[in-house]
Amino acid sequence: EAPWQTAYRETGKYLQEQDTLSAGSVGGEWAVIGLSRAGLLSDETAQSYEQTVEDYVKQAGSVRLHHAKSTENSRTILGLTAAGYNAANVAGVDLTAGLTDMAYLRAQGTNGPIWALIALDCHGYDIPQCADGEEQTTREGLVAEILSYQCSDGGWALMGDESDVDMTAMAIQALAAYYKSNSSAKKAVDKGLSWLSSVQQNDGGFTSWGAANSESCAQVIVALTALGIDPTKDSRFIKNGVSVLDALCSFAVNGGGFKHLATETSANGMA
Repeated sequence: EAPWQTAYRETGKYLQEQDTLSAGSVGGEWAVIGLSRAGLLSDETAQSYEQTVEDYVKQAGSVRLHHAKSTENSRTILGLTAAGYNAANVAGVDLTAGLTDMAYLRAQGTNGPIWALIALDCHGYDIPQCADGEEQTTREGLVAEILSYQCSDGGWALMGDESDVDMTAMAIQALAAYYKSNSSAKKAVDKGLSWLSSVQQNDGGFTSWGAANSESCAQVIVALTALGIDPTKDSRFIKNGVSVLDALCSFAVNGGGFKHLATETSANGMA
């Protein structure tokens, strides 16, 4: 086995053995998505997860799961869809209706529009009509919004004009579906790729918020593969013969799971 195959197999087994998956960031949507993509999500686990989301939605009592963070809706839509459910009807609630107001999405900075677009596109969901007095969300509007956030150096930032690896990779993921049909998106993505290549470390990895970490490697890999770029073969993303996939594997924990930082000794849920 190649190192990535070992990490993939062991981490899949590790995630399958975790306690019941529930609505939430760690031990929730991302684990569901990972297991689903790997063909390891059992019907029982998917049903159990969906039930916790129903409870969460009922508790929220609104189409918006959080008063300020639209990414709660976006992440949950992704998790439900990966588990085989329709996010437009969860216990009678349409979670896509929580993403209809552009002003609400903007309140979370760059993150809001990026993840709203990724979520809506993950299953080609229709965007419901917004309420009176709100600014209607459209796919064209979301693309334009994301493009407007691009920093002068070609990357994207959570706030301000100092580009961040994770935000740049996420923006590219959101825009990937529009790369061939929208010339402005293509131009922006190409600039973003150039910036990411320029900040890749000598060991193939990436740094975000001042620390080399596994998640930044993962986000870049997802961004590249969303565009059909093989991160193990594209010379822009190989430094000293080391690819970003090699760098990600350096964070793998024996027996399954990944570390956030190289100095950690055990698996980290978010990683």
